[in-house]
Amino acid sequence: MAFKQLVFSGVQPTGNLHLGNYLGAITKFVDLQKTFDCIYCVVDMHAITVWQDPDELRRTIREVTAAFIASGIDPKKNIVFNQSQVAEHAELAWVFNCVARMGWLNRMTQFKEKAGKDRENVSVGLFAYPSLMAADILIYRATHVPVGEDQKQHLELSRDIAQKFNNDFGAQIAKYGFGDMFFPLPEPVIQGPATRVMSLRDGSKKMSKSDASEYSRINLTDDADTIAQKIRKAKTDPEPLPSEEKGLETRPEADNLVGIYAALKDISKTEVLREFGGAQFSSFKTALVDLAVEKLGPIGGEMKRLVADPAYIDQVLGDGSDRARAIAAETMKSVKDIVGFVRR
Repeated sequence: MAFKQLVFSGVQPTGNLHLGNYLGAITKFVDLQKTFDCIYCVVDMHAITVWQDPDELRRTIREVTAAFIASGIDPKKNIVFNQSQVAEHAELAWVFNCVARMGWLNRMTQFKEKAGKDRENVSVGLFAYPSLMAADILIYRATHVPVGEDQKQHLELSRDIAQKFNNDFGAQIAKYGFGDMFFPLPEPVIQGPATRVMSLRDGSKKMSKSDASEYSRINLTDDADTIAQKIRKAKTDPEPLPSEEKGLETRPEADNLVGIYAALKDISKTEVLREFGGAQFSSFKTALVDLAVEKLGPIGGEMKRLVADPAYIDQVLGDGSDRARAIAAETMKSVKDIVGFVRR
């Protein structure tokens, strides 16, 4: 069966969106809207797999939405909404909990990392997170998902769940006129440089909002002076920049800063080194400061303006949720028929 080409992706509202979120995800979302129909979701149900302060959660849902819009995502052309307003996500997740196997979920490396040694005390939601992620994607029968390397395993599980559902209910799927498969097997979209942005203080660690040092990351709401200060204080080594990319292999901090420059300017690392190879970090950092302020400054300013108008953001989310629900409800009706539920 041929499926309509559709992109789905989501971002958790866990606060302090930073350069890694922007380069690793949001810029890709902006590019994809040029060639695909896109659905972008603030995945607030995923956020509560660990405890969230309710007032802070409301604030961060709106902040992520503001970041989407400030970065160039058009909420009229695309669907932008928060997950909890479309109940079909949770409904399909339960069906998928009954399709997925415990062994599949036990193999998820992110659960092992987040649960640590105290697995008995984490929420069931944290364990079943991948089933909900599969439901997020497949309730819209999305065909493409922009993901970072750390989410590829979850997308592979989404494909496994879709395939098992198609196999388990093949006769019913055909009976209701969907051919040999109801759900597509969504494909990952991984594109461009700097899909993994590392800490400014340690090039071996991913940039993270949970890092104790504010100087480890550039937040999207940082002003120009703060961005400049953080880049100037970023960890480097005493050697000048190499002239070829292979010279970055044993220099994680240099590799990270070159990757950030390349991603912000939308060029390759090789092109960056062609311009700056042999230069000292002091001159390269000056160029990186100018570029980062030029690219990120307007986004931070627009985010602050949007966050100050929560009624507008809530309207965007409400309109997006209505449009998302119209698609999701149709999918869920068909799922109920295929599974054997009685409905109106």
